[in-house]
Formats: sequence, structure tokens, C-alpha cells
Amino acid sequence: MTKYYDCFNRTWWQPNAAWPGGREPGAGERNYRGHPQHVTEEDAREHCAEWNAAHDPGPLSNKAEYESAD
Repeated sequence: MTKYYDCFNRTWWQPNAAWPGGREPGAGERNYRGHPQHVTEEDAREHCAEWNAAHDPGPLSNKAEYESAD
């Protein structure tokens, strides 16, 4: 049985001037817009690698990821 995955991006930090570097740990909400859904793990990995290579994660570390669609 083939497993399927959904791709998304999110930030891993939140702005907080009281913390060193002006940010604190905190995973943001998943953003599925513009990312493929219900794809194989190989396709999900490829998409995330391409998206991350084309986008600067910035200080909040905005990166593409994937999760099981099951």
C-alpha cells in the first residue's frame, strides 16, 4: 500500500524582543497553499528540497516540510 504525504511550510521561531536575538522558539501554523498534496514521499522530499533551495528561510526559519496524509 502506498503512503501519501502533504507538503507545507512554516516558521520555527517567533519574534520576541525580550529573547536573545529577538526571537523565541515556536512552530508556526502550517501553510499548505501552493504546495502539493497527497504525493509519494519521494515527491514530497523533492518538492521540499527544491522549495527550501529557492527560498531564504529568514530569521524565523521558514522552511518547507511534509507529513503523512493518512
